Amino acid sequence: MADTRIAQLAEVLVNYSVAVRPGDRVVIGGSTLAEPLLKELYARVLQAEGHPLLIPSLPDIEDIFFRYASDDQIKHVPKPVELIMETYDVRIGILANSNTKSLANVPPAKLVMQQQARTHLTKTFLRRAAAGELRWVLAPFPTNAFAQDAEMSLSEYEDFVYSACLPDKTDPVGYWQRFSATQEKIIDWLKDKTEIHITGKDTDLKLSVAGRVFKNGDGHYNIPDGEIFTGPVEDSAEGHVYFSYPTIYDGKEVTGVRLWFEHGKVVKASAEKNEGFLLQTLDTDPGARFLGEFAIGTNEGISKFTRQILFDEKIGGSFHLAVGAGYPETGSKNESAVHWDMICDLRDGGEIQAGGELLYQNGRFIIPL
Repeated sequence: MADTRIAQLAEVLVNYSVAVRPGDRVVIGGSTLAEPLLKELYARVLQAEGHPLLIPSLPDIEDIFFRYASDDQIKHVPKPVELIMETYDVRIGILANSNTKSLANVPPAKLVMQQQARTHLTKTFLRRAAAGELRWVLAPFPTNAFAQDAEMSLSEYEDFVYSACLPDKTDPVGYWQRFSATQEKIIDWLKDKTEIHITGKDTDLKLSVAGRVFKNGDGHYNIPDGEIFTGPVEDSAEGHVYFSYPTIYDGKEVTGVRLWFEHGKVVKASAEKNEGFLLQTLDTDPGARFLGEFAIGTNEGISKFTRQILFDEKIGGSFHLAVGAGYPETGSKNESAVHWDMICDLRDGGEIQAGGELLYQNGRFIIPL
């Protein structure tokens, strides 16, 4: 029997997250492991009178690519991919992996090489999204690989995913609209604040957000969602931070990450596992050593670390930083082929001050909401 939650998720993504309009050119991408959701999305885009282009991928195809591709092939960017990024109105991406460790043994230099070759795609994506020319959303589909990483059975993981994406199954769109309104109150409180000061375990970091805009992660970019984010002033980060959760990028898990900042730049970095990959990625390009994002996770329905960034960066009681590219709509000017989110739990003694006033303590907002 078909899982009715799949149809509900497709409905939210098409009619709320990206709000497909008649005539919109909509690209839908994801692994064939997510076939039931891809079909539902395709049907709903048609019903919304959009023009869907479905680009499915095969499980483990990236593993084959990096095993056999020459340097020239790794650097190659297909023209249709560029055309879609430059001209389509809507992009819906579905995450569904059969093996989350399939790229674990790929030499870091190859992954960096591909990122560098696609820098222009990242710039185009961010520029068009900031200008309102490209609406986009990223969402998950439960697979055995994701369930194993989260240390759950597949059925348990399915319940976890759909509970996070559809907290109110009788009115999922209404839920995200109400959630959005609550977060807007926090953003209003932050509007005149110019400095952020984060303290916690092995963490003491100051950032300027003067002239920057906080954005509402309310289901229009990710489902599930739950974050308030901005782009710090590029040369402002001072201090050090320890990321209490493992961080995963290009299939590689890096644990115990510590970063030291001076004048906004990562001047020293270490990790307990895969430190070489961390350092090599930070050297991808000049922007990779500066911050593109500061965010507070606000989804109280996500409390468990699952090794899936779409959920983990939203953990209620956490904050995250991203080295590399920032979102221009926040005012960020940082450009890079990299955007690497790293997460820190603040529920045990952590604090965030904004403009010298206490905003967040032990994983909770303490301002009136």
